[in-house]
Amino acid sequence: MNLTLSIIYLISTVTFVIGLKLLGHPETAKKGNLIAAYGMVLAIIGTIFLHDFEVPSINYILIGAALLVGSVLGWIIAMKVEMTKMPELVSLFNGFGGGSALLIGLVEFNKNVGVEDASKASASIITTILAAIIIGSITFTGSLVAWAKLNGSMKDLRLPKYNLINNILFTALVAFTAYIIVVNTDSYMLIYILLIASLIYGYLFVAPIGGADMPVVISLLNSLTGIAAAITGILYGNMVMLVGGILVGSAGLILTFVMCNAMNRSLTNVIFGAFGGDAGTGAITGGKSGGTIKKTTASDSAILLNYASKVVIVPGYGLAVAQAQHVIHELEMLLTKKGVDVSYAIHPVAGRMPGHMNVLLAESNVDYDKLIEMDDINPQFPNTDVVLVVGANDVVNPAAHNDPSSPIYGMPILDVENAKHIIVNKRSMNAGYAGIENELFFNTKTSMLFGDAKSALTELVSELKNM
Repeated sequence: MNLTLSIIYLISTVTFVIGLKLLGHPETAKKGNLIAAYGMVLAIIGTIFLHDFEVPSINYILIGAALLVGSVLGWIIAMKVEMTKMPELVSLFNGFGGGSALLIGLVEFNKNVGVEDASKASASIITTILAAIIIGSITFTGSLVAWAKLNGSMKDLRLPKYNLINNILFTALVAFTAYIIVVNTDSYMLIYILLIASLIYGYLFVAPIGGADMPVVISLLNSLTGIAAAITGILYGNMVMLVGGILVGSAGLILTFVMCNAMNRSLTNVIFGAFGGDAGTGAITGGKSGGTIKKTTASDSAILLNYASKVVIVPGYGLAVAQAQHVIHELEMLLTKKGVDVSYAIHPVAGRMPGHMNVLLAESNVDYDKLIEMDDINPQFPNTDVVLVVGANDVVNPAAHNDPSSPIYGMPILDVENAKHIIVNKRSMNAGYAGIENELFFNTKTSMLFGDAKSALTELVSELKNM
């Protein structure tokens, strides 16, 4: 590697680190993303034009065409994707990264192992190649399953003894991989068997996991994609791919554990516990926490908000589905002009991916200082006059504190039940993503404002303007 390319890789690596650091705060996240993107562009250009190996001219044409097509498609998708579809897009990107890693593994197997003198390939090279194929395959199919589950085209797969099946398949994968490494085979048949088995395991790994755990699964798959990228960096001796992959892998893993802590559950429990499931399809029938609900109107809710001193808004996935982030910002500004102290309570796992609510509200230019994390906002609820819950469900369910039999028992939640008045906006009384009943709806302090979030909030704004 020549000196100039080494300097470019060093600069790119620094931009990745700076970008990742800036992503840690909503106010600097956009800048951090751009800095890291510029670093990646610099690394790509340097790799193409300053490499120290011969490349046929036709390859430059193919590379240029691939970059052009990929860039155009990526730009179009990013510009058109709705906020509600962002978790699905992230899952697809994870899948593409995994798919790239498995293809690179197959290519490198042909280059380093599938040759006349197979003995020239060391055990470390074979191990690295097989790791790229396995992790890339698992990430590829796992991410596609996560994408399908998020857009509702696939339901949870509940095979009998699925944990046992997955563990047996995983053990078989490890054993089969060890066998290939020991015999130093050049058999494509064995490699394709390993590839197919890994793809199947990726499917079975994610398929049984319930919808409520999808944010954790997305974060974990993102980490695996980073690991796959790091492995390909090892194969090519490319320090940018290696460092970038390590950063993505480690950051994704840290975020995964943060998400698990936010739900008071271990990663193994998320993967093997089958928490959550198909929800939102059946109405609540009462049960242990059933009781009488109190309906309200936009007019009555507006009066309550108008004469409040402190209001906390709890955004959830329903807000994103209705694309009501701009309306809720208008509501917030209107209340603020009336002298009301307004803030937003952000739960770590609200929405369908980490930071979903932060990104959603940032799109409508909500002041970052008004976004308050769970640990900081919970002590404020007893002094809050009105809590407006918009589209959130499981993250405000008191069953997490009160019902030991509940699957979310022990999960940290937003303690909105401690507020003086609670307004919950929902389309219906259907269960949340975890598929369980919400005790909050039957609280005597709770009033249910039924309807689409955008329509309900628009009517609220209209009523407030007339006061």
